[in-house]
Amino acid sequence: MHQPTDTDNTAPVEQAPTAKKVKPAATKRTKSTTGKSTKKTGRKRSSKKKKPTVSTRRLVLLIVLEVLGLTVAAVTGIVVLLGYAAARFSGSQFFSHLLPFTLGVLGLIVVIALLLIGWLRLRRWLGEKKLYLPAVLAVLLALASGVMTVRGDFLFAFSQFRILIGGKEEASRVNLTHQVFAAYRRFDAAQLRQLIERAKPYSPAIEAAAEAFDLDPDLLHGLAATESSFLPRESKDGGQGLFQITQIPETATQAAASRLGVAKPVIADQQHNGYLAAATLHYYLSQMRGDLFLGLLAYNIGPKNGGLQFIMRQYGAIDFVTIQPYLQQLPRDYPIRVLGNALTFRLFRKLGNLPAYEEGLNAVRIQQIGIPGL
Repeated sequence: MHQPTDTDNTAPVEQAPTAKKVKPAATKRTKSTTGKSTKKTGRKRSSKKKKPTVSTRRLVLLIVLEVLGLTVAAVTGIVVLLGYAAARFSGSQFFSHLLPFTLGVLGLIVVIALLLIGWLRLRRWLGEKKLYLPAVLAVLLALASGVMTVRGDFLFAFSQFRILIGGKEEASRVNLTHQVFAAYRRFDAAQLRQLIERAKPYSPAIEAAAEAFDLDPDLLHGLAATESSFLPRESKDGGQGLFQITQIPETATQAAASRLGVAKPVIADQQHNGYLAAATLHYYLSQMRGDLFLGLLAYNIGPKNGGLQFIMRQYGAIDFVTIQPYLQQLPRDYPIRVLGNALTFRLFRKLGNLPAYEEGLNAVRIQQIGIPGL
């Protein structure tokens, strides 16, 4: 019997069973987690509202309005607080005046810092509600400050603040301006209206002269009202015409001739008279370095007694307040009367009437309108 050999009868090789492909658990978790994350993110995106886009121009406008509104409100508040503090603690004693005022200024700085922090928080909350709300609130604060400025309390505080900054010079100016307001208050209303009516025929020539020499036309009207009451004439002291011209500096005569386009002005001609007066006042204002009270006083004195410049050097006076006591033989109140009349013309031009100074808030309105030339 044939015996099978190893070569002829090779046994078949058993193949290992194929293992199932199992996905790693980590991969499942990753995919599952990723899937959930993607799904969740999709839900968030769908529920979140997009903020409306704002143009750069509109954003800049809102910021500018906010900054301007806050600046106006802050400046007004600082002026009022410092003005009242200056009035309350005015004096030279250290413990009763200087120290309390200094501590008050320090406290004001702290309050401003706290208000600024509070505003930054408030504006963030307002901005989340509506983008324009911070600007609107700032403008409302500025308007409220503006309303406050028309009240007499603010005017008093502002006056005290100016004295605080301007010192002795500002205090003298405030004193003189109140003399002018008091002069207007004492004027007879019927006489003032009569002056205004008389001035009408001469107003075009006066305004032209004022423009030629860069003067306030109301100031020049006040000068004519004081000199002649708009009744041109020759006076016993040599004054002539609407402005009672007497001795005119040669420089002023040449300037008037140049503006008029003539070889020599004629004093009797009321247009020439106005140009000569404007040139003379301009000359004395330059001589007194723009001081209106001294310039008007010098116009009135003229070259008499060496002129105002000589008188001031003689007595060592430096301004209108210090020269007044030495003018016993001269009209010390002349600039006050001129400016009082000038105020009359300004009020009539701006308001169309002449309000009584002491009635209601007229004093505040008149002081806000201001004195011509100052």
